[in-house]
Amino acid sequence: MNILLLPCDTRPPTLELPHQLARVAGVTLLSPPLEHLNQLNQPGNTQKIREWLLEHAPKADALIVSLEMLCLGGLIPARRVSDSLEDALSRLEVLKELKALNPKLHILAHGVIVRVGSDDDPLEEKPYFGEWGARLRVVSEWTDRVDRERDGAGGQTKLKQAINAVPADILENWLGTRERNHRLHHATLELLKNGVLERLHLTLDDTTPYGLAALDRRRLEARIDALRLWNRAEIYPGADEVSACLLARAILRDERVQDRRVPVKVVYPSSLSQAATTLYEDRPLGELVSAHLRACGCEEVSSGQAFTLFVNAPATRQGQTQPDFETVDTSARFLPGFAGQISESLERGENTALADVAYPNGAEVRLMKLLENAPLHTLLAYAAWNTAGNTLGSAIATAVCGLEGRNARARAEALFSRLTDDWIYQSEVRLQVWNALERPSIFDLGDLLARAESEIELRIKPIALELWTKHFAPYYPNLKLEWNGSSLAWPRLFTGVFPLEVKDD
Repeated sequence: MNILLLPCDTRPPTLELPHQLARVAGVTLLSPPLEHLNQLNQPGNTQKIREWLLEHAPKADALIVSLEMLCLGGLIPARRVSDSLEDALSRLEVLKELKALNPKLHILAHGVIVRVGSDDDPLEEKPYFGEWGARLRVVSEWTDRVDRERDGAGGQTKLKQAINAVPADILENWLGTRERNHRLHHATLELLKNGVLERLHLTLDDTTPYGLAALDRRRLEARIDALRLWNRAEIYPGADEVSACLLARAILRDERVQDRRVPVKVVYPSSLSQAATTLYEDRPLGELVSAHLRACGCEEVSSGQAFTLFVNAPATRQGQTQPDFETVDTSARFLPGFAGQISESLERGENTALADVAYPNGAEVRLMKLLENAPLHTLLAYAAWNTAGNTLGSAIATAVCGLEGRNARARAEALFSRLTDDWIYQSEVRLQVWNALERPSIFDLGDLLARAESEIELRIKPIALELWTKHFAPYYPNLKLEWNGSSLAWPRLFTGVFPLEVKDD
């Protein structure tokens, strides 16, 4: 199977992870040259991307395409650039051309409902967001509350006050960008209806129960209702992991089975975990898990599973920093017992996946200590990065690809990469480096970038090599780890780059 990937940006989780999973599954995945794609907030070259797609689509079986990259130059540029709706829609037209060139091409597209940033980040958002972000969030919340609750004069008054607290030109610009992207998604639904697209996933990035993203979601859901497209469209919280999810979908596609589903058993550390809330999503955890299982072509079962998904979750609410004894490590959550279940599943040789969402941006250190003597090298899938949605989607997609493939080297490389990044870097080294740099801005390291990368390499390499020596080397005597250094994808500590390779010895 030959698959084309147009990612939402060039970070390792959005670009390298799908390529790793393709190698695990034994399929060919091709992406445009890096120079055509965006770099942080600098847009990709949409004309070069168009030319690349026209060149390669005639020989491909499937295309996984980010609408933001195709039409606006990338996920973050889509929040910032001033390109007109007409320009964006004209770039969308290439999907019709690709389908005409190759009628058998299966096009799976995804777009992101524009978030309302929880941080006042002028690099990932509009430049004025650093000053006006907090007030724009108030406008966002009250616009949605008034639309949803229709709570009379009180809500209208608060909305008017919120609007008056933001300069008119800034508010107009911000709302105009959102509306342009929203209309782009509406236009894409028409392509789905007309058979140009096979699937469309519209996801919510860093969303909350109330806000403009929730309002946009309801508008899109109403349109999907009208077009009767719920068998091919999905709307759920997520963003960076969606290419991996659609890769799993593409791999599972079977001409003989219209809607093939992988049966999955889900295990939580507490009977309360399914109702727990997470920091960057708009629904209970159990519903979030169900959405990501469906997104990847899976369904939850109580027995007869292809793999078991262990979801390390809080009992009540996702914690921000470790350890959070009030909301995560409560008496309703018995972590040693949960870790024991994982270990036993691994020791029995069962297909076992672990998605760790107790905290965002990294593995729960306490859980990993409890698993230090477990046969981690036998994990079918592992993830613990960024939001709960990012973790769940990538863990499930990894498991699906692992079931399809038999490449031990590729599987070891993909698993070790995630353990290195999600556990060693995100949970331990990242905080150490931030403190060593005297806690710089989380948005932009500036002149500290080179020092930060040096500090990361100094701290992470010995720990990663120890992890390989203990958990992988004894079980893969014919494989060797090649460590190729550390860097940062962007001038911030959130996204490390660890271009390691596992090779035949």
